[in-house]
Amino acid sequence: MPELSAQDVAQHNSDKSLWIIIDGNVYDLTEFQNEHPGGKKILNRVAGKDASKMFWKYHNAGILNKYKPKLMIGAVAGAGEAKAEKPAAPPAAAPAPAKAAHGSTAAVVHEPFGDLVPYSDPNWYQGNYTTYYNETHVALRAEVREWVDTVLEPNATEWDEKKTVPPEIYREMGARGYLAGALGIKYPTEYTDIRPKSVPVDKWDHFHEYILTDEICRAGSGGLVWALLGGYGIGAPPIAKFASPEVKKRVMPGLLSGEKRVCLCITEPDAGSDVAGLTATAVKAADGSHYVVNGEKKWITNGIYADYFTVAVRTGGPGMGGVSLLLIEKTMPGVSVRRMDCSGMWSSGTTYVTFEDVRVPVENLLGKENQGFKVIMTNFNHERMGIIIQATRFSRVCIEESIKYAHKRKTFGKRLIDHDVIRSKIANMACRTEATSAWLENLVFQTNCMPEKEAMLRLGGAIAGCKAQATQTFEYCAREAAQIFGGLSYSRGGQGAKVERLYREVRAYAIPGGSEEIMLDLSVRQALRVHQALGARL
Repeated sequence: MPELSAQDVAQHNSDKSLWIIIDGNVYDLTEFQNEHPGGKKILNRVAGKDASKMFWKYHNAGILNKYKPKLMIGAVAGAGEAKAEKPAAPPAAAPAPAKAAHGSTAAVVHEPFGDLVPYSDPNWYQGNYTTYYNETHVALRAEVREWVDTVLEPNATEWDEKKTVPPEIYREMGARGYLAGALGIKYPTEYTDIRPKSVPVDKWDHFHEYILTDEICRAGSGGLVWALLGGYGIGAPPIAKFASPEVKKRVMPGLLSGEKRVCLCITEPDAGSDVAGLTATAVKAADGSHYVVNGEKKWITNGIYADYFTVAVRTGGPGMGGVSLLLIEKTMPGVSVRRMDCSGMWSSGTTYVTFEDVRVPVENLLGKENQGFKVIMTNFNHERMGIIIQATRFSRVCIEESIKYAHKRKTFGKRLIDHDVIRSKIANMACRTEATSAWLENLVFQTNCMPEKEAMLRLGGAIAGCKAQATQTFEYCAREAAQIFGGLSYSRGGQGAKVERLYREVRAYAIPGGSEEIMLDLSVRQALRVHQALGARL
């Protein structure tokens, strides 16, 4: 990009040729004037001038990131990099392990990363010691953040308003190896030749999946996250674990590449957290060759896009002992879908699915007949961990947006950040978020160390409890952020876009995957069972 002087810019001060400066970078808005949502006049007032103060009064960094590649033509000589730009990503390789003060050689320090806004990232991003993350985690973090900052975050609001994410973005998830790494299992090399750029597949672990989800959440859109990882992250694992070898060989490559999509169909109009009460039926034909499925599923994430449906059905008597899981394909006659209008998660494709006399080959049974509840239970830990990761990052997004806005907005003659009450709000948001984050990291570490069956038995209660805490924390942070933003959090778009959107999406985290009330009860019941088995004296 060429260097330009302020005098050069000042000459382009009319609607015939309109340049402005934002944070040291020069933008040509001549052709953009008709597209500007605020009209031409507001641009004419800053034509040929430094418009940084005016820009940040109305917009957030996502707008700049979105239009910068199209409109930026140079930089003001001597201005350096724009302060709104993200710092360059650190090198992929981490520094040599540093010895912690207490004498441990396991704790390491990685280079500070990101904007370094307090509490806006996990503390290992800020040069704190960690025992969880190595150089492969550092490399993946930088890779995903660059993609989020340049592709996802600038377009998240537009995609949400259109209620869809372009299919090519989902396919890019596959091409980058992200889908194959988001199953909660060992990287499935037997079904794909795709490999992640930054991480050798034999090194891929649950912390890599955590980082992947966490970084995508920085875009501040639950609908976007669910469009990319929602239906897939809960619909594909049962196939990967319990489908027959023939079905996996036929289905998994398309799912891992992003060419095909999947969703999980458990919830019904009258059966949500009470999974054992579902009523969709699958009756086996007399010749034993197929099942005939009838029933409805509701609030199904990605259902409108899905090629495959991982479906809980009743093949036996009442209760959990009569439940099976079937893989139903959209091409099978009798499958119909319709989009649902919900408060939030607009781009995730929430769907009402109907099955009418759908003939499903018995080969599409996942696991064993009438033992589908066990399959569902193995899925819950992974699903709930995903919700915890997302809710915790969204809490951080609320904190980051609040701190940045509080440094710009002035009331009663001083910045918001200079008011005690605002700092108190941010402090309470941070306390809750950091506590949840620490619990989350420990749970990820435990799942890394334990075999899946042991993790399912020992960690189910703790994960349920952390899920409730994470969603309650998210709700608290979204509300407090909305109070800090005031009216800007009540209108879509603009500086409060992320906060307004996340506030609408809170319920989509508090209820799915097990409501908070169910999770809190389960956390205690499960803990009592585990600790009695360990020999607790009660």
